[in-house]
Parts: sequence; C-alpha cells; structure tokens
Amino acid sequence: MKAITTTAEAETALDDMTSLIEKLSGLLEEETALIKAGRVKQASEIAPTKSALAGELHASVERLRANAKFLLRAAPARCNDLQRRQEQLRAVLQWNMIVLATTHAVSEGIVRRLSGDLARKTTLQVYGASGRATPPNPRHGRPLAISRTL
Repeated sequence: MKAITTTAEAETALDDMTSLIEKLSGLLEEETALIKAGRVKQASEIAPTKSALAGELHASVERLRANAKFLLRAAPARCNDLQRRQEQLRAVLQWNMIVLATTHAVSEGIVRRLSGDLARKTTLQVYGASGRATPPNPRHGRPLAISRTL
C-alpha cells in the first residue's frame, strides 16, 4: 500500500474514494428499486459489479485509514465531506439490506408453503390413536425441485 505524502496525492485519494462511494450508492439504489419492482433477475445481474466496487472501496478505505493523520492535516474539510458521504452510503446500504432480507423471507415462505401443500396432497389422510388426523411426516415428503434460473 503506497503512502500518501503530498496534498495532491491526498486530494486524488479522497476524490477516488468519493467516486467509489457515489458509484456504489447509485448501484445499491438501482438494485433496491429493481427488487422492489419484482425484477429479481435484473437485480441479480448487478451483483458482480457491486462486488467489484465493494472490493475497490474496501482497498481504498484501508489506504485512507493507513494515512488518516496526514489526510486530516492536509484536507480536513474534504475528510469531513467524505465522512458525510460514508454516512449516506451506510443509510442506502441499510435500506438495500432490509429490502433484500424481506424479499428473501417472502420467497422462503412461499417455498415452504408450497412444499407443505405438496406434502399434504401426497400423504394419506388417516386418523391416529387419538382420533385426530395425523399430520404428514416431513421425512417422507417428496423432494421439491426449484429452478434457480429466473
């Protein structure tokens, strides 16, 4: 990791970090909008780009963290602006994660319900010793095949 020793290098490093934050934030907002609109396949196509940008952002954060003292002396106003942008990215990321988690929970619920319905249809309806209908045994259910292509 190259040390930052001049004000020009500090400005360039801060510009690069700001640019990465803006790109990743825009990409997260796009992914969130696509998922909310039900376009999961299009949203999944964003993942490789999102992952690459996150990797670049991590490397940039590590470089700035290693040179934090110099950066705070060389460009304190820019550092404050960068911190504000990071907070905005954190908010966008948090909203994105909420939407992704909700989508995951809903789709998992649908699959579980479908699996249960299929198991009930293929199980004989018999009464147990207590006189009540016995629920289907999940171990004896038929496998559920799911296509991962969207």
